[in-house]
Amino acid sequence: MPTEGTSFANPAAALIPPVVCDHPDDVAEVQAEPHFRLRVRFYDGTEGIVDMSALVQSPNAGAFAALADPARFTEAQVSLGAVTWPIGLDLAPDAMYSALQKHGTWKLE
Repeated sequence: MPTEGTSFANPAAALIPPVVCDHPDDVAEVQAEPHFRLRVRFYDGTEGIVDMSALVQSPNAGAFAALADPARFTEAQVSLGAVTWPIGLDLAPDAMYSALQKHGTWKLE
């Protein structure tokens, strides 16, 4: 039984190297822009615009309907090489990467 002052830190955490997402098709940066668009840059320099306006305003948006609130949409961030939101949503970086390499934009509907 632990005594007072005993740390409950996870000793296994010190043994596992941190996850590094810096592959060419991992998202390096994301910036929310007006009209439900994201400017995204990958580690290999591929960049472009992800247009989510049709998706978030669609009656079939499902969980993505929460992003129709502009304040929530701007909470986009990069986590483990993907675009994510604190409410548990994320975008597939591989599909985004492919579309941006081919067209420079990715329109989600």
